[in-house]
Amino acid sequence: MWSSIYRAKPFEELPWFSPDPSPEVVAAVADRFLPPKSPVLDVGCGAGSNVLYLAREGFEAHGVDLAPEAVRSAQARADREHLRVEVRVADALDLPYARGRFVGLVDHGCFHTLPIARRAEYAREAARVVRRGGAFLLSWIGREQTTEFGPPHRPSLAEVTAAFEAEFLFERTTFEGPGRPHGLATYRARLRRRSRPQPRRR
Repeated sequence: MWSSIYRAKPFEELPWFSPDPSPEVVAAVADRFLPPKSPVLDVGCGAGSNVLYLAREGFEAHGVDLAPEAVRSAQARADREHLRVEVRVADALDLPYARGRFVGLVDHGCFHTLPIARRAEYAREAARVVRRGGAFLLSWIGREQTTEFGPPHRPSLAEVTAAFEAEFLFERTTFEGPGRPHGLATYRARLRRRSRPQPRRR
């Protein structure tokens, strides 16, 4: 499906494309939530705006996407700017990296495209490739988005917590409602890979 979408239109015309990096990525670089010059992976990188920004800022920038056309577009944009990045065609549920490969992970809109039954699997794979204590930026369109436009699966904050909390600490979560011009009901969270197992219920 994703390949056909990218084949049907230039990436610049797709509704989720922005030439600019995600605001939460810019903020995380500015306040060093993403440690400077560290290896960072963008899951569902699309045409690469976040990957390119991270490379410009001196990070070891990586990206994966299911659509070969998206990956080719991201690489072409990087080549035009003479930026060193690594972008690959890969499945977010089977990432081609060793355990603990990354200090940071970025997901700006991949998680909410997954079938509901595979959320926990995604969370485990994200935890596998992020070092203990590493940073994870996660954003998704929430259930509060009630229009037809938007991803098919719109998880609540409770559902996202249920998927990720065993492996990650939620350090900060914000919400922007759909009332903004052209805005969608978007959650943005900063997660930290647990350094030790989650305590049992008491």
